Amino acid sequence: MISQPSRHCTVELQALPSRIGQVRRIVSAQLRYWHLDPLIDQAALGVTELLANVHRHAEPDKTCTVEIELLLERLMVSVHDHDPRLPVVRDADPFETCGRGLAMVAAVSESWGAQPQGDAGKVVWFTLCAPTATAPLPAYPVYDAACAEPFTVAPAVGAHAPARSAVAG
Repeated sequence: MISQPSRHCTVELQALPSRIGQVRRIVSAQLRYWHLDPLIDQAALGVTELLANVHRHAEPDKTCTVEIELLLERLMVSVHDHDPRLPVVRDADPFETCGRGLAMVAAVSESWGAQPQGDAGKVVWFTLCAPTATAPLPAYPVYDAACAEPFTVAPAVGAHAPARSAVAG
């Protein structure tokens, strides 16, 4: 079986409420581009919860990096921030309006975790089981028109853009 090369997208941002919506749109657009539409809702919910945690809890700043990567049939979404404190899943009371984010991430994902990155902070991630992607890997930048910020899909070594052909009709 010939496997698809890795697909990767990285977005750096300040985890502010207005930026979280933009990142949701970027993640959704990238997954549509990779023909992974069935994963959009789960990935958007998970990344929203992880970014909301950075906004609420991260110190000394709210700077973070969101990465999405598809390798074979697994989509990994991760958020790196500068705060070394690891998140804790807690049991929220039924009437609390917050405190369920990581429990929701755990519920919609195949797996999730948090890992310290030494003096660089931590990474919190989750994975989703992806259907086999058949779309060709682009070898050029992709732009999200919703926020007009470029992000690049990096092709694997040896990958190239498919040739385009015209069909006479």
